[in-house]
Amino acid sequence: MRPFPFTAVVGMPDLRLGLVLSAISPSIGGVLVRGEKGTAKSTMVRALAGLLPAVDVLAGCRFSCDPADPDPGCPDGPHEGDGEVRTRRARLVELPVGAAEDRVVGSLDLEKALSEGVTDYQPGLLAGAHRGLLYVDEVNLLHDHLVDTLLDAAAMGKVTVEREGVSVSHAARFVLIGTMNPEEGELRPQLLDRFGLTVEVTASRDAPQRAEVVRRRLAYEADPGAFAGTYAESEARLAGDIATARALLPSVCLPDSALVRIAQVCAEFEVDGMRADIVTARTAIAHAAWSGRDTVTDEDIRVAARLALPHRRRRNPFDAPGLDEQRLDDVLRDSENEQTDGTDGTDGEGSAEPKEEETGGDSDPDPEPPEGGPGSGAPDNNGDDGTSSAGGNGERTVTSGDPGKAKLFTVEGTGTGAHGRRSRALTPSGRTVGVAAKGRSAAGPHLLATVRAAAPHQLARGRHGKGLVVRPGDVRYALREGKEGNLVLFCVDASGSMGARSRMREVKAAVLSLLLDAYQRRDKVGMVTFRSGAAEVALPPTISVEAGAARLDALPTGGRTPLAEGLLKAAEILRVEKLKDPARRPLLVVVTDGRATSGSRAVERAHAAADLLAATGVASVVLDCESGRMRLGMAADLAVRLGAEHVAVGEVAADAVTREVKARAA
Repeated sequence: MRPFPFTAVVGMPDLRLGLVLSAISPSIGGVLVRGEKGTAKSTMVRALAGLLPAVDVLAGCRFSCDPADPDPGCPDGPHEGDGEVRTRRARLVELPVGAAEDRVVGSLDLEKALSEGVTDYQPGLLAGAHRGLLYVDEVNLLHDHLVDTLLDAAAMGKVTVEREGVSVSHAARFVLIGTMNPEEGELRPQLLDRFGLTVEVTASRDAPQRAEVVRRRLAYEADPGAFAGTYAESEARLAGDIATARALLPSVCLPDSALVRIAQVCAEFEVDGMRADIVTARTAIAHAAWSGRDTVTDEDIRVAARLALPHRRRRNPFDAPGLDEQRLDDVLRDSENEQTDGTDGTDGEGSAEPKEEETGGDSDPDPEPPEGGPGSGAPDNNGDDGTSSAGGNGERTVTSGDPGKAKLFTVEGTGTGAHGRRSRALTPSGRTVGVAAKGRSAAGPHLLATVRAAAPHQLARGRHGKGLVVRPGDVRYALREGKEGNLVLFCVDASGSMGARSRMREVKAAVLSLLLDAYQRRDKVGMVTFRSGAAEVALPPTISVEAGAARLDALPTGGRTPLAEGLLKAAEILRVEKLKDPARRPLLVVVTDGRATSGSRAVERAHAAADLLAATGVASVVLDCESGRMRLGMAADLAVRLGAEHVAVGEVAADAVTREVKARAA
């Protein structure tokens, strides 16, 4: 089936522009597309490949070397100057979420190495993407070490493999495009920073535009060929514009005055490091080429900043990406005024800069960038005392405060769950702790152990020549120990006994610190709350820790304490998650003062629920929220019944709690 035409997609000018600029200048570092499901993210990325210029490659080269400038270090080289040349379309290589590292970077052909004594490197997906597009759908679900590998290759334009006796380096210059749904979890800020541009996409709320989307989609599904033919002329025109901009790109001038404004914008928005300045400069140059200009203007800088800075402004993992465009305009205007007021100019060009500003305003031929980008978030409307009304029935909400460094809680034993940073596990990467037969480990083959297993059988197998006869049963796999992410399920007491402002702020600061810790350790999180006679699932288990922080901040308190109902609800969530994801081990964090006051025989039912949870063997922690001189010790008793670690809530994140105490004292 022919791909959906790029020019047939309705709306989304920022996404369209970001993809086009990355196609014009791959050195920008690619695009991260963030948006809700069903917003044509994947459709536009796949359609972009058809707009890229065709590439000339050397016939027989698995690494797509350019005949005009072959890679001197190509593993298939050295290439002769008169080699056969083939022309093909630029490739779109899709990297699946479950891809192993060997599939991404390439690996040794073990069977050939053992049977023929030949070291043969099998190229990976990065080699296939050279001089084309590499597309990673749901990039936020990819293992961190693979994301690092992709971003390193995109930044360096080269892949180096040093493993299992293989030492290979080859070119890998591609346009990297990742898509993600923020509801399924964010990328770490360190990884976000490595993407050149980011674009937020949302479905239109305009009824006629939504109707047009459906109309075009139905027409495409009815006859893909005829539908694509309708847009063939606009596709060819856009492809020609991209080729023209690529040709113009090397001749675009970035004046010193424009470079100073870029630096002032990045400094004003307090982005970390220098990557933002470099990416913004490259994007501004690409936008000038796309607009048909040979000199960068303020309009190019403004567009570049809108695309390059929002994801670099996050000061902590729970901040949403965003950029205040009014502030951006103010910074550019102030910078222009400072340079205009100078006595001798900034770059010795006299009056060239004001003229450049004049030509970069109303006459900008680029129709793409509309006003309005990712928001900068809503201000905090809570009162100075940290509380806000949550309706009637005596409910109120206490804000969470700032997170701190949390005490580490782990699950005992060695698991086999998803890659993370909390508990011990057998993982595809890590230190080698042993070997196993096929099927017992996700790690790669263990060369030495395989040779040892095959060696005693060589005479019986009639070995000839220098090669070693290896059969499938001889192959041994490395057992590697690393860390896994767990399911951290919070069971939070939100009853009236927890509702004292000072106590609840302390509790929320501790839980928020644990959420931050879960984010950093790549855990899945969920939250059950109990109050007023019932328990509810405030957050179904998800990798979106940011959603947990939002639920916690808005958590109301009040009413009696249904401890039994809270524990039973947590047990049910853990049972269901065990069926969905049996390899991910859970850690239950019960946040309570241990009181049970709701319903008949409240204490007895709470004890029975605790005994039920203990029988499942789930690893548990009880955060004791009891305070004051007179303490009943009921949370400690609950910890004994659960077989859980008992920790005072103030010990979870001492730095965060200390800040809360100082804030209250002030």
